[in-house]
Amino acid sequence: MQKIQVGVLGATGAVGQRFVQLLQGHPWFEITALFASERSAGKRYVDACRWNLRGDMPTALHTQVIHECAPGPECQIVFSALPSETAGEIEKAFAAAGYVVCSNARNHRYDPDVPLLIPEVNPEHLALIDIQKRARGWNGYITTNPNCSTTHLVSALHPLHLRFGVTKIFVVTMQAISGAGYPGVSSMDILDNVIPYISGEEEKMELKEPQKLLGTFDGSGVRYADFVVSAHCNRVPTRNGHLEAISVEFAEKPTQEQIVQAWRDYQPLAQQLRLPSAPQPAILYDARPDRPQPRLDRMAGSVAGMATVVGRLRPDPLLHYKFMALGHNTIRGAAGGSLLNAELLVALGYLGQEAALLAKSTKFA
Repeated sequence: MQKIQVGVLGATGAVGQRFVQLLQGHPWFEITALFASERSAGKRYVDACRWNLRGDMPTALHTQVIHECAPGPECQIVFSALPSETAGEIEKAFAAAGYVVCSNARNHRYDPDVPLLIPEVNPEHLALIDIQKRARGWNGYITTNPNCSTTHLVSALHPLHLRFGVTKIFVVTMQAISGAGYPGVSSMDILDNVIPYISGEEEKMELKEPQKLLGTFDGSGVRYADFVVSAHCNRVPTRNGHLEAISVEFAEKPTQEQIVQAWRDYQPLAQQLRLPSAPQPAILYDARPDRPQPRLDRMAGSVAGMATVVGRLRPDPLLHYKFMALGHNTIRGAAGGSLLNAELLVALGYLGQEAALLAKSTKFA
């Protein structure tokens, strides 16, 4: 059965390169279009892109000619790694033209009719797609994944929220320099230093994303979850992997053993469907007193870089409990999150019956 044709918007940038890397050898998807700025359009990918990831640029894409970021090339899904300065209107143009847009950009995350999605957490929010298409008169649609630090915060809290009800969250993030893109933070700024400010990051974590992700779909929209978040976001001199110190209070205080059991029992829809990029399990609990650590654990799990690793669970003298959470920011927190969103769309029939049959015909261990 023929693979689903996909494109990458912003293919020459840091997250765009990660999309290209993760899509190589994918059982369902095949890159047939690469898009970038006017400066790169018309050039071969190998000439326009300075490859910054470990390993070589995929040979099969060396001579693929880059398109401008406009509808036209043949593909069903476009993965957007565009910067927020340009993503908004471009993504709308592709959705209006009938493409499925899986976006890593922030521009449409808070639109009431656009799913902000973590497949393990809120697959029911995909019901917004029909509302979005009717309201906007589009043949295509947009889905988004959250901020990289929000992704692992909410992933770690979701099984606990389901059982015990989260009411208060205090989180301190230690975010890798790759989260700032390439070339990102100057070495003169980050070496021997911690930068206690990342523009817009705390607002996303405190006021918007966790509440929408853990909210409930009521048939017409998402009712945001009712809890309080306090966040301190810091840039630290690690290459990849966001580490988060999380304190949490619950409506019903569990025991430590019940929290660990909730993590270990967690088997959400993405894992039940055995999507190609879904880690088994979604959450890894490490009982060692000095784990997780970015250098040692950011690639942990059955699908490298896609799991959330938690550890150092203990009582908190201010709230109920505190623990550490770690996740890879450019894999699961960026390109990999959008890729898993696309896999869920395919498996649940949002790209049509033929695509769903392709998913069903491919079995994963």
